[in-house]
Amino acid sequence: MPQHDDSIAQGRGVLPTMATRTFLVLFVAIIAVAPAAADVISLGASKDNTLYESATGSLSNGAGPAMFVGRTSQGTGSIRRAVLAFDVAGAIPAGAIIQGVTLKLHNTAANIDDETLAFQRLITDWGEGSSIAGGSGGSGGPAEVGDATWLHTFFDADLWTTPGGDFDPVISAATTVGGPGSYTWDSTTQLVDDVQLFLDDPAMNFGWILLGNENLSGTAKKFDAREGLDPALQPVMTVNYSPVPEPTTLMMLIAAVLPALVGRRRA
Repeated sequence: MPQHDDSIAQGRGVLPTMATRTFLVLFVAIIAVAPAAADVISLGASKDNTLYESATGSLSNGAGPAMFVGRTSQGTGSIRRAVLAFDVAGAIPAGAIIQGVTLKLHNTAANIDDETLAFQRLITDWGEGSSIAGGSGGSGGPAEVGDATWLHTFFDADLWTTPGGDFDPVISAATTVGGPGSYTWDSTTQLVDDVQLFLDDPAMNFGWILLGNENLSGTAKKFDAREGLDPALQPVMTVNYSPVPEPTTLMMLIAAVLPALVGRRRA
């Protein structure tokens, strides 16, 4: 009998420890698994524009239907750089974990030569005014108040530190663009880091600048802007992310497991 009593006492000491360990393992598993399901969202640009190389900084295309990247065949002032941004924090819940990002633009021009175009993160805010470039848009139009230009972040008061835009030298994503059609910049670690920054610190979300081949003339590419007539051809950013699980969801999962552990301990 004493032996039997000792065994029971030992058993009583072991069961709570086992139950506690099991509960902790399940709790950690719940937290690890709960945010695993990813959501996907596609966002249109919140603003876009073209920076036209200009000694006076008087050209823009804020409300125009197209953006330009690369170098035209003009003798001077031929460099073109597109700038665009997306409202990340307004569409993705705070605290979410960004898992993948792609950017998609539609090239409308007849220039069919392959050129590498790279997105790089802008580090200064900029504007989209009401300017509209005439003709095909490649030469720009008179800048309006609030427009980004080659010299200005917001025409005609605030200036870029460096003419042509202030941006991180690290390439966020790059792809080869040929003739007319839609092109996708695939997800990269840097692109994901950019969007995570935009979500965690919206005040740092200035979007990207798109750079093309600026070493040779006649390399310019023309893309549909967010003001383009066909919504299907406007800029799109697609984001895969894992939302943070709501506290109520975790509590429900714990509540479902806890009674079984308590019952085992009593037994």
